[in-house]
Amino acid sequence: MIKVLAVCGNGMGTSLVIKMKVKKFLDANNIKAEMMSCALAEAKGYISQGIDIVLCSHNLAKNVDAPERTTLLGLKNLMDEKEFGPLILETVKARFPDELS
Repeated sequence: MIKVLAVCGNGMGTSLVIKMKVKKFLDANNIKAEMMSCALAEAKGYISQGIDIVLCSHNLAKNVDAPERTTLLGLKNLMDEKEFGPLILETVKARFPDELS
């Protein structure tokens, strides 16, 4: 199972909405994933627990310290499935092909 983290500046609503939209997309594509959401200040703690993919705005991406094993996707429009969908699928195909059915 892939671990995906949605990060926003405050961790209030935006990351939760992203989490729900991405989870719906992953489910529709038969990709098993555990979704989490948090504020930027909490991201390092989550990532250290083995997060595979981090989603955040391209403005926040420069502030996220992700190790090489973690794919960081900085997006212009976090709510747009047409932007995040292909990036997530590309990442899953490249790094987690066994997770695709």
